[in-house]
Amino acid sequence: MDVDPPAPRSLTPTGASMSPRPMGGLLDLQAARDPDRAALTCDGVTLSRATLAARANRRARALAAAGVIEGDFVAIALPNSLAFMEIAFACWILGATPAPVSHRLPVLELKAILELMQPRLVVGGESSRATGLSIVDEASLYDPALSGAPLPEHTARHVKAIPSGGSTGRPKVIVDHAPSMLDPDVTALGMRAGDVVVIPGPLYHAAPFGLTYMALSWGCHVVIAPRFDAAGTLELVQRYRGQWLYQVPTMMHRIWRLPDSERLAFDLSSLEVVCHIASACPIWLKEKWIDWLGPDRVWEVYSGTEALASTTIGGREWLTHKGSVGRLSPGSDIRILGEDGQPVAPGEIGEIYFLPAGGKGATYHYLGAEPRERGDWETFGDLGRIDEDGYLYLADRRTDLVISGGANIYPAEIEAALDAFPGVLASVAIGLPHEDLGQAVHAIVEVPAGPEPDIATLKTFLAERLVPYKLPRSFEFTTERLRDDAGKTRRGALRDARIA
Repeated sequence: MDVDPPAPRSLTPTGASMSPRPMGGLLDLQAARDPDRAALTCDGVTLSRATLAARANRRARALAAAGVIEGDFVAIALPNSLAFMEIAFACWILGATPAPVSHRLPVLELKAILELMQPRLVVGGESSRATGLSIVDEASLYDPALSGAPLPEHTARHVKAIPSGGSTGRPKVIVDHAPSMLDPDVTALGMRAGDVVVIPGPLYHAAPFGLTYMALSWGCHVVIAPRFDAAGTLELVQRYRGQWLYQVPTMMHRIWRLPDSERLAFDLSSLEVVCHIASACPIWLKEKWIDWLGPDRVWEVYSGTEALASTTIGGREWLTHKGSVGRLSPGSDIRILGEDGQPVAPGEIGEIYFLPAGGKGATYHYLGAEPRERGDWETFGDLGRIDEDGYLYLADRRTDLVISGGANIYPAEIEAALDAFPGVLASVAIGLPHEDLGQAVHAIVEVPAGPEPDIATLKTFLAERLVPYKLPRSFEFTTERLRDDAGKTRRGALRDARIA
């Protein structure tokens, strides 16, 4: 007998939050409701709600013994793992703020981030040890002899702190102003209690981390992948009967590039929401996914780690506003401003500015940087336009920023490393269109007349200073002057010439 498909989901909250509670106690709450239900899976190992809660409580006691107290930052420099989320919840149990950091960062960049953050503790591997700071490995923070019973409830003032590349060439830390409080019975983003939520993205990025801790707090079974794999992601949805899947456009592209015989062999009938975030999705690719899964299952969210505002759009709505990232969620406000700071005419492209619901400074503050602002209005730095129906369209993801595989890459970071190489007079890093990544970093390097630098030596030099996804994928050398006496460059013109 045919079974009718479930009613389409919406990403709006399922109700008004009436009873937010400290997140450190929510694993225990969900365990009390159904202790044997699956809570967290990684690399084939699944923890029940009761087991996950007890492990987080033991880790909290270990963190406390290591000196962590309410108000501290704790840097977590681990690959995707069960331990990653156990330690994050252990931080919230103590009222501390977890700060996910890429375990792949070069020592110099990691050290710069940690100097800004001043964490009480760094949980990580060899790269972290090389910074000379106080480091512990995750194994030392788990003692089965410690009690797994709940601890007194605390609330972290900041639910998370996320490092990011800085537009000045130095990193910054984005400190979230939301406290570690959540209503366990009011879900959002299309999730429902008991859902299987598949997260194949790295937990040191804001979206995968945030989605994971919210889903666990709401009583979902979260399946995280050690690393993204196109076929492997579909296999996880099939094996665990996933209802909700996180994606970025690069993941979507790599999945779509699988041979039809392989992609279509997976049973995705359980899937109700595919939510893609990060860089803008090419229209052709989104059309393919909508054709494949149907418009009611494909959703897009546009926002930033600073949480100034957000837009959402479902696939069916998108088909009538192709290319849009949706309309503004209630509470915040938006303006499109020209270079003179004045509002542009409707439909014209300008820089996108937001005013969050709580006013300026309500959602975050930076360590190591200053906001991009005009009066009370702040921006992610993106360009875009709004149509007559109030739908937002992105024209470019920031004028200088390169979005590669869903990751933000600031050219200034790359240029600072290039300029430190012997013989380099100046450099400009730009993003060029890339079939798989969306954009790929291309480095233009000004050198004196004569033999060009040895490319292998240069790559080795950069690899010691930049995380792998920031490394240029192509190089060109020139004796033409790239910057004027004020240090300015026509980055857009350089990019356009190479695209042409």
